[in-house]
Amino acid sequence: MAEISVAMAASHAPGLTGWFDKAPEADRETVLAAYAEIHAAVVESRTDVLLVIANDHIANGLVSDYANFTFGLADRHTGPDEWFKPWLRVADYDLPGRPDVAEALYESVKDSAPRVRAVRENLRYDDNLSVPVTMADLVSTGVAVVPVLQNCTVPPVPDERACYALGETLGEAIRTRLPAGLRVGLLGSGGLSHEPGGPRYMEIDEKFDRWWMDLLVEGDHEKVLTDATFERMEEAGSGGTAELLSWTVVMGAIGPRPCKALGYAAVEQWRCGFGAVRWDLS
Repeated sequence: MAEISVAMAASHAPGLTGWFDKAPEADRETVLAAYAEIHAAVVESRTDVLLVIANDHIANGLVSDYANFTFGLADRHTGPDEWFKPWLRVADYDLPGRPDVAEALYESVKDSAPRVRAVRENLRYDDNLSVPVTMADLVSTGVAVVPVLQNCTVPPVPDERACYALGETLGEAIRTRLPAGLRVGLLGSGGLSHEPGGPRYMEIDEKFDRWWMDLLVEGDHEKVLTDATFERMEEAGSGGTAELLSWTVVMGAIGPRPCKALGYAAVEQWRCGFGAVRWDLS
């Protein structure tokens, strides 16, 4: 049976690359240190395949026919998509995929939630994959990547319990449907508080962010699901904060356990709160 080798989550705002130098040095160091730890964790855990669960910004489907979860089955994952390059300002990247792993997991979870799809061609990646790839220097690790893009914006959005349940099914599939000895890492990419294009575009709800991070550190997943609902996320920043549901998928896959906070920063120029965590799998 395969093993979940590492489980982490981090924010992926475009400001982290496009406007990185606008932040105070201390905040920049916080982000660099957090992503450096994510890089080291991937290497030290001897991860073979990294599942990156991230939100889709309506770049890979029509609003009228929008998938809730999309598994990327491509042989290679390249980005960023041309349209996003001017504001992301990151180098082009080319990552190996694992179509066999992606397809096995897709087949295992496709009936556990509405509108779960698989796409064989390269997806259009913006900050969802491009920021963690760049900031954690995933290319140099040589790890294969399986992207799972999720709907966090188009109603009806799968709520916190639906995402956690899908994560439980995903975790079980990793442990029982993949080749023995395979080491599979999990990275939730999204959040923290932000409201892209909305009236609170320049605001960061630092109180919410720190409350969320503290909840995760405690490790009581039922409390997270009860208190940190989709509606509560929307209150902290509509259309953006609910990207944290990608973290919820990771939590479902690993089950209740505490985590270590890797850092937090609130920089208005980035238009998004930054945070990162690593769960204790011991």
